[in-house]
Amino acid sequence: MNPQTRIPVPGTFNFRDVGGYATPDGFVRSGKLFRSDGLSKLGSAGKAEMTRLGVRTVIDLRDDFEAEVMPDDLAGLDVEAVRLPVFEGSGASQGVAGVSLEALYEKILGQHSDVVVAALREIASTDNGVLVHCTAGKDRTGIVVALALLVAGVDRSVVLADYARSQTNLDGEWLDGMLALMAAHGVEATPELRVLMGGSPPEALDGALRFIEDAHGSVTQYLLDSGMSLNDLAALRSALVEPSAG
Repeated sequence: MNPQTRIPVPGTFNFRDVGGYATPDGFVRSGKLFRSDGLSKLGSAGKAEMTRLGVRTVIDLRDDFEAEVMPDDLAGLDVEAVRLPVFEGSGASQGVAGVSLEALYEKILGQHSDVVVAALREIASTDNGVLVHCTAGKDRTGIVVALALLVAGVDRSVVLADYARSQTNLDGEWLDGMLALMAAHGVEATPELRVLMGGSPPEALDGALRFIEDAHGSVTQYLLDSGMSLNDLAALRSALVEPSAG
């Protein structure tokens, strides 16, 4: 499976399997780490596809308000739901005048490193398929997935391209619907808000990575400084990477 290709799970717009990316000693396992936007409209068809894909753990990074307004439609699925709420990246946080993706990402990395670490440990803790999602599946999800792929050894340029793919998937019906929802709450749909809600310019993620490299020296050291151990990092690589034959 091409990891850049959206999986057409009914009720979602940005559902992808990041398996298939090359690492120094193999490739990222298919069917292990998925990423998506919200799951409130799965319905029976979406749930059937989730089952077919082998998703057994769902990590929900949305804040409490988002989860209450648009609860994940997981009833009847054999999945473990893990709530790790982050406010930055929500529609409410993006409605603040003058905010940028770079500022949001710096807050996520700087103020919610415990959540980032908890999500990465969760990914490493099971052999089954893990889905990480938020509302758009690009900001909070994008950071967690990017760090996981970098720990696995995926090339930085590939990680940035994976992040950037969200913008294409979200453009159109998803973005128009979210902007209409924001407008109903009195938030003007400015060009800047369109970028915040549906954009995934690679320079935004690259800037976030440089932010933690400037402060910690490397992504690995950032994760160690945030509470992960070398054993945790090794477990994450082992869970994600399928070694090359021979």
